[in-house]
Amino acid sequence: MKKLFVILTFLFLSTLNVQHICAKPNLCFQNNIEEEKINKLILFIEKSNAVFIRNGNEYEAKEAADHLRMKRKKAGNKVKTAKDFIDLIASKSYMSGDAYKMKFSNGSIINTRDMLYNELRKLERNSK
Repeated sequence: MKKLFVILTFLFLSTLNVQHICAKPNLCFQNNIEEEKINKLILFIEKSNAVFIRNGNEYEAKEAADHLRMKRKKAGNKVKTAKDFIDLIASKSYMSGDAYKMKFSNGSIINTRDMLYNELRKLERNSK
């Protein structure tokens, strides 16, 4: 019965016109682009060889990415763009206000915000 419901739901949704679902299709398209950028930024974090410093504690890249995914999910509609994601979620601790930092194998430390804005510029340049 559950499989039948899923199939019927899929068939019903596939017959709908996107314009009925989204009153402003360009806005929906823009939201998808921004969500894709956010996902790429999180993946960038996850695949980095950096150690992340959050509230004075060090975390592996996978843990940092998981934390950002959790914060992104909790933020919901408050985050509309990749820049919102960087500024509101990925730059500092909500609890302490301390900036998130990335520490690299050569010992250099950089604010995560700066690193993510640099990565966002690359993403946007490559998408043109």
